Amino acid sequence: MKNLFANRVLNNDTSDLDEIFKNSANPENISFAGGFPDQHLFPDDDLKQAYRDAIEQDGQGIFQYSSTQGLPALRQKIADRMATHADVQVSADNVLMTQGGQQAIDLVAKLLLNHGDAMVVEGPTYMGALAAFDTYEPTYYEIPVDDNGMNIRQLRKTLKAHPEIKLIYTIPDFHNPTGTTISAKRRQAMVALANQYDVIILEDSPYRDLRYSGQNIPAIKHYDTEGRVIFISSFSKILSPALRTGWIVASDTIMQELVGLKSAIDVQSPNVTLAAINSYLDSHDIDEHVAAISGAYRTKRDAMLTALDNYFPKNVQYTRPNGGFFIWVTLPAGVDAKALLNDVVLPQAHVAYVPAACQFASRAVTNGFRLNFTNSDVATITQGIQRLGQILQPVQVTVPTTALATPF
Repeated sequence: MKNLFANRVLNNDTSDLDEIFKNSANPENISFAGGFPDQHLFPDDDLKQAYRDAIEQDGQGIFQYSSTQGLPALRQKIADRMATHADVQVSADNVLMTQGGQQAIDLVAKLLLNHGDAMVVEGPTYMGALAAFDTYEPTYYEIPVDDNGMNIRQLRKTLKAHPEIKLIYTIPDFHNPTGTTISAKRRQAMVALANQYDVIILEDSPYRDLRYSGQNIPAIKHYDTEGRVIFISSFSKILSPALRTGWIVASDTIMQELVGLKSAIDVQSPNVTLAAINSYLDSHDIDEHVAAISGAYRTKRDAMLTALDNYFPKNVQYTRPNGGFFIWVTLPAGVDAKALLNDVVLPQAHVAYVPAACQFASRAVTNGFRLNFTNSDVATITQGIQRLGQILQPVQVTVPTTALATPF
């Protein structure tokens, strides 16, 4: 039988994501793998009431087709929030509601990428974004991440050597997976380089509101002088991921094209959900809610860092994020974190994490892994890190390697 599937499907391997969810769901494991918020912190009663209020207020019209771009009142609230929390001045017309941040990434990729087109990603980066980009078969150029985010010196060299690059994808605030944040100086430099080399920047910032220490930094979009920065975020990390509600902020020209693409894909995001979120924001101070969950997550972050300090060997390095969901661990060069997970950590310690390789476009780095601290309680965090630390003692790090790895 001839092959019936398009190349974009054959080239799209989701096995790593499937394995993460399987390990996270196994009750025998302590999972630091999935990037899940703590469901006990969801404002579930308030959201239930918001749905009821929205349906009662809007009547039958709430169940009808609506604008592709999304509820105007909600888009205005997001525009206002961009001004106060990201130092970005936009109108509601510059906001497009999406089915979570994932659809936002896919829409931008669909808008910009043809087969073989060149783009920049951080190394490591969000594996869900790689899954979305892979569908469009780009040529990746990987820029390393350090404590201040994407290495701008390497970005400059890469853009100079490859002026055909069309897109830079970055997660500037509490990066997934490293937890690092791009400095204000580097944000300005990135925009200047994008202007110089005529490149679009996709700024993916779902964790921006979840800062636990340090000072707020304006969004990359704040420094945008030519309308070439596309900002995306979502309610998944601050309200509920099941709402599947995200948004894109873009210039008028880019927005027009994105709205057309979304209309062709799903016509619109669910009007009932958008109205309910709008009702919730009318009745509740979301900043108070964010402050409350940030306090809880700060405690969990501190618990994981304390456990890492107490139980991990000195030859293992890890980041100390100021916010977000994740800590990145770098093992000694030559250690394969995926083999270590499958052969030793899961069967002996019953702890799950996300190994490095699937978080690099090159798949070349193996000696690292991502830890999530938001979805476990403090006691579980301490117990899991203690178990993992026992496995990682230098004498036990003897798993055979499949590739020589280097720190991020």
